[in-house]
Amino acid sequence: MLFENIGAQLLKILEDNVDNENKQWLLSKIEGIVESESTKDLYLTYSLVPTKIRSEKDLSLALDDKELKAYLEIQHADLQQIGRIYLLYKVLEAKEDFFKAKVANIIEVADKSELETFLKFLVLLPHPENYRVQAVEALRTNISTVFDAIALNNPYPALYFNEQQWNQMYLKAAFMQQNLNEIVQVEKRGNKELARIISDYAHERWAASREIDPCFWRPVSNFMNEKLLKDMKRLFSSDNTAERKAAALCCYHSNSSEAKELLAGFPDLIKGIENGSITWQNIKE
Repeated sequence: MLFENIGAQLLKILEDNVDNENKQWLLSKIEGIVESESTKDLYLTYSLVPTKIRSEKDLSLALDDKELKAYLEIQHADLQQIGRIYLLYKVLEAKEDFFKAKVANIIEVADKSELETFLKFLVLLPHPENYRVQAVEALRTNISTVFDAIALNNPYPALYFNEQQWNQMYLKAAFMQQNLNEIVQVEKRGNKELARIISDYAHERWAASREIDPCFWRPVSNFMNEKLLKDMKRLFSSDNTAERKAAALCCYHSNSSEAKELLAGFPDLIKGIENGSITWQNIKE
């Protein structure tokens, strides 16, 4: 599990932000759902959480776990989402064998906001790997906010997707023109097949005189071959400053001597990478 003591930390957030009456409403609902093993009440309560778990004040996240706090902040977590994930966490903690399939089925019965919550915070649930099928299924959506919930700022795909699933997500994010810098562990999940696909796609775009997001090249560093080196040469000769920076970053982080040799002809770009003024996060600036 990525984080520890999740149930206790989510409860603390609720205690810090919700009045006692509404907190007790949620706790009693959880107790009743677990005792009765009611799938209907689980789905109904998941939908009803925003009617009870709410506050006029800004969400207070006074947590000792700085990583969890940072994750909730980058995902723009709100009180309703905290309440819903706490509900799922507690029923799974109590009777995972019974509720596992019911929680997985939320993807079939949830509305858009309920589904986004489920996907954004999957990684917080007990044994999150149990919901990989649902996470991969969400990649099929054409609703950008639903896709973003699983694909962006979310460690779940990097932790649990296989190579094909991860590649599918990365490519669709590029096709949808999402911010590729918000995908977690791009370098770590880079692979030979993805590098090949990236090069092939770039050649298709170039043939059609269309642009490519310079950040699209980020996973190719460790898979340099003759074809990709030619791609790097093309990027280095581009009039687009961001493309030249992308080539420099790919070559700088590569273990290929040919790539290093190619980069050596651009000392200003090397200097920029080494002093931190050229990164994947800022190459378009």
